[in-house]
Order: sequence, then C-alpha cells, then structure tokens
Amino acid sequence: MPYVNIKVTREGVSRAQKAHLIKGVTDLLVTVLNKNPATTFVVIDEVDMEDWGIGGVPVEEWRARQSSST
Repeated sequence: MPYVNIKVTREGVSRAQKAHLIKGVTDLLVTVLNKNPATTFVVIDEVDMEDWGIGGVPVEEWRARQSSST
C-alpha cells in the first residue's frame, strides 16, 4: 500500500497537471514495483512560497540568485 506525498510551491498548478502527476506516479509504482493501483495513494500538497526554503533562504530569493548567476 504505497503512499506518495508530492509537495509543490503554490504557483498555479492546474487540476489537469495534478491529475497527470497522480496518474504518472501510480503508473510508475505499478511498473517498477508491481504495486496495485487500487491501493496506491498519491497526495499533492501545495506550499506557500514563504514556507519553502532552499539553501537557507526562501525559495523566491534562491531563484533570484540562480537567475542572476546565469
């Protein structure tokens, strides 16, 4: 009974994109681990930007640094 939790920043992920993620992850578990899709759970959590950090800084600041370094 696999449980997969996907966390993404809250930036307008569409209902269709979420459905695609759920289907894709479920299919992957069926293919790789021979899991039953009827007992495979996929949960998508959207996290506010100010609640997500990378490398010790908020994600927006991290992104700004990445774009200015290229």
